[in-house]
Amino acid sequence: MDERNLEKALDIYSALITGREISARSKDSREMYEEFYANGELYDIVTKLLKKLGLRLYEYNEALYLTAGDGNKVFGYTNDELKRIIGLRLNKELYLVYFIIYTALLHFYKDSSTYQTQEFVRAEDMINEVSERLMQLVGGNGIFDEDDENAESFKAVSILWDSLPLILSTDNERNKASRGSRTGFVKLTFNFLENEKLFVENGDRYYPTDRFRALAENYFEEYKGKIYTLTGGAGNAGDKQDQS
Repeated sequence: MDERNLEKALDIYSALITGREISARSKDSREMYEEFYANGELYDIVTKLLKKLGLRLYEYNEALYLTAGDGNKVFGYTNDELKRIIGLRLNKELYLVYFIIYTALLHFYKDSSTYQTQEFVRAEDMINEVSERLMQLVGGNGIFDEDDENAESFKAVSILWDSLPLILSTDNERNKASRGSRTGFVKLTFNFLENEKLFVENGDRYYPTDRFRALAENYFEEYKGKIYTLTGGAGNAGDKQDQS
């Protein structure tokens, strides 16, 4: 192994793990990007290192993006960490956030080969889509007996969603990210996605970033089948199963 390639591989790893963009369009990282693909040994060192650490490397629009693999307890988030970061208390609140994220994913994708033409999504659109998909999941029943509620089930998510008002009544709380309303939950979710550099907001419109497109396209390809089926999708659902 060439020691220079090892040093360059560690430089690339360090850049990716600290959230720096490695892109053919960036003056600061163009050389890294080009050499990553031109130098076979360097490419192998980086990809093997990331695989050993349980990390996944995705490319989109001539840029590289890193994400934690499934169950990665070192580089990923635990449920408790996510609850603390987002500002939640209960598991079913976190599952609702997950469901909103999956719904956002499906807003921009209709099958495994096509990125839809939507450029953005509004909070009100997301509220409507979450309601529609939950209705499809629970067969149009909106209410269940308390004995049927399970903190890890879609029923629990549906019951929680149905219990929330659209907005909080006071004017100063109307557009606040909070656990007290459907609008608040959507805003909590998108605040987290913004912090993760997956969306940017402009006038209540949420635009996906290239990082979102990179992660979503690959996640969509690898895990779409079960998610798409469970959330009411049809058509080319694929054969792969969600393990997360």
